[in-house]
Amino acid sequence: MIRTLLVDDDALTLELHRSYLERLDGFEVAGECTGARAAVAAVLDQPATRAFDLVLLDITMPDGSGIDVLRTLRARAAAVDVIAITGVRDADTVRQMAALGVYQYLVKPFPFAVFRDRLTAYREHREQARATDGEATQAEIDALLGRATGSIPLPKGLSAASLDRVAAALRAAGPLSASEAAEHLGMSRVAVRRYLEHLAADGVITRGARYGARGRPETEYSWNRQTPAG
Repeated sequence: MIRTLLVDDDALTLELHRSYLERLDGFEVAGECTGARAAVAAVLDQPATRAFDLVLLDITMPDGSGIDVLRTLRARAAAVDVIAITGVRDADTVRQMAALGVYQYLVKPFPFAVFRDRLTAYREHREQARATDGEATQAEIDALLGRATGSIPLPKGLSAASLDRVAAALRAAGPLSASEAAEHLGMSRVAVRRYLEHLAADGVITRGARYGARGRPETEYSWNRQTPAG
């Protein structure tokens, strides 16, 4: 379970985020704070056996900003991930939070579907980071840094969360055909094939021909483990 600290000075917002998080698999609300100083203390004073894994952090609070909180946590080498959840859209604030290593920046208000997609992407990123060992491919390095898999912008109709799911499935169970991947993920074959083709175009995976007993060969997709020299 991902032990999560909720930080927001508005009680109704805390309640909303708590209800959202409780609807997701793999997360637990392990603490709540309504101010910047309390958030810093909650993270730094927590024993290692009960440490928080993730902080959902507001930016604007009466006794300090989320920037102050994150700067203090990084200065104290606190190994906790942070997702900013705020109404602040100021570009300078976004840049400062990004420089301090915020994983995502989610602007209020948003529906549950957006919250679910962002938190699901984070959970899958965390799982992939923990599974990666030894020398990493470029795609794995991008994932460890919290970046979306691949560098080509997503076409309309594709989501980053689903792209990560398809990539993770192929990495764990590949090589797979589009039909096999669709069955594994519980998605439609047409949708999965679009994600696979996008990953192939970006060089993250490779296409190959699978020859059966009869009929035309079937396309299968494999995780690309080759890395450039140097």
